[in-house]
Amino acid sequence: MNTHDQGGDIYRLKVTLRGLQPPIWRRFLVPGQLSLRHLHLALQVVMGWTNSHLHRFECGGTYYGEPDPDYGIHQEDEATARLDALLRKPGDHLMYEYDFGDCWEHDVVLEAVLPAGQADHHPVVEGGQRACPPEDVGGPPGYQDFLSILADPCRAKDEEMLIWLGGDFDSERFDPERLNAVIEQVWRNV
Repeated sequence: MNTHDQGGDIYRLKVTLRGLQPPIWRRFLVPGQLSLRHLHLALQVVMGWTNSHLHRFECGGTYYGEPDPDYGIHQEDEATARLDALLRKPGDHLMYEYDFGDCWEHDVVLEAVLPAGQADHHPVVEGGQRACPPEDVGGPPGYQDFLSILADPCRAKDEEMLIWLGGDFDSERFDPERLNAVIEQVWRNV
């Protein structure tokens, strides 16, 4: 499916990482006709992940992902599953899991269905809170430990941690303008 020729309704989605307080969330617009494969790519950029791990969706007891005969759970092909076939009215939701080792589960909720023309052909971030956790930090429990370490003045400047992070980490940072610029750049190649 060509994501540049959508033409249908626009979906306002809210995605929230499970198991964290205070919550990490994003609100964004996407074409309702988007495939789950393209929604995965949008979620990676919107949340701030690096697309380095496996993922899957679950909706109504059915799993969707990249077909893999060696994987033990049957999954429908995410490339042929459309968002508007699974989420039809505000309040409908699905679960997106990223990185089966860290087990980052995201609640994706349809907040509104808007008429065409409310957004570009690519996802647009409207709002959110807090930075995405670093990759490979150990899921929600590991991230909470990580934040405790950063808050400890004796350990926050641990050189090995800063090297692993690639620099400083601000858990409160959220920059929708930067995310929208990245989305626009990435979506040119989708």
